Amino acid sequence: MGIDCGTESVRAAIFDPHGKMIASEAVPYPVYHPHPGWAEQNPEEWWSAIVSAVRSTVERSALNPHSIVGISGDFTSCTVVFMDEGFRILRPAIIWMDVRAADQARRIAATGYDALKYNGYGNVSAEWMPCKALWVKENEPEVWRKAHYVGEYVDWFMHRLTGEWVGSINNTSIRWYYDRNTGGFPTDFYEGIGLGDLLAKFPQRVLNLGEVVGTLRAEVAQELGLRAGIPVAQGGADAYIAMLGLDVVEPGKMAFIVGSSHLLLGQSAHQFHGKGIFGAYTDCLIPGQYTVEGGQISTGSVVRWFRDNFAGSYVQRAQSLGISAYDLLAEEAAKLPPGSDGLIVLDY
Repeated sequence: MGIDCGTESVRAAIFDPHGKMIASEAVPYPVYHPHPGWAEQNPEEWWSAIVSAVRSTVERSALNPHSIVGISGDFTSCTVVFMDEGFRILRPAIIWMDVRAADQARRIAATGYDALKYNGYGNVSAEWMPCKALWVKENEPEVWRKAHYVGEYVDWFMHRLTGEWVGSINNTSIRWYYDRNTGGFPTDFYEGIGLGDLLAKFPQRVLNLGEVVGTLRAEVAQELGLRAGIPVAQGGADAYIAMLGLDVVEPGKMAFIVGSSHLLLGQSAHQFHGKGIFGAYTDCLIPGQYTVEGGQISTGSVVRWFRDNFAGSYVQRAQSLGISAYDLLAEEAAKLPPGSDGLIVLDY
């Protein structure tokens, strides 16, 4: 079973040993925007959606739940969770698109640490883990004091299922400045930006994609309607896991991933860094290879904004036809000449 935990919904699917999908189900959950530039979610709403999606998928499949032999997942990246010593959630998760930490990002970029080569020696994204963690430390000191564990959606999920607190090589290398070639986390960088104490809150064990994290706990198995004790394999960021499905698993190949945002992701046999390129990240996808990245934050989300604000009649028509509003809009857009009569859309 694969569980795809995206920005606006969770999707569960069951596959046979040959990769053929047997059944799937999607369940939405909300995104909260308490202030401009902020975006948060409630992990308990994640869990309710995950349980619903898993149970519905098993029901749709008509399989005996005991025939499910393993679980893994993919998740939004830079969706940061703060938990106390009992792994209780201390505040809403700060999800990937949240940019409240813009000031922290500028200050981190100005330090000039060598670790900044992973974001192309340029601007640091306010979306990245250190920026969000520093914002919480500076603006919510009580949360920071109580936070024994700081991680991402994937880390929270793996702990919920198995009780193990481990990191993914995928998330840690692409957004936490982790590099096995240089000893792991760059201690000088974290201490220099005022986050030396964050390192103890991170998972101390980092696993490759697909490595077994642990087994499904009995109480969780009961909630999900699955068999206790089945292996749970390490997952990672959604777009990077999509590279596996696209067979971008060897040097010289590149993937183009489109969703709420979009990413260009390529594999290299050698590590390199340069302006305008994120990466190259060590072992991020395949051990012994390096991954480079480029992208754009708002692509699919702009289309959704257009649908919700300007395409009401098309949405109603699509509903009456029993088709996706996006499919109908694409059909209508195809009738326009190249260049869309000069219309330009800015994503910021």
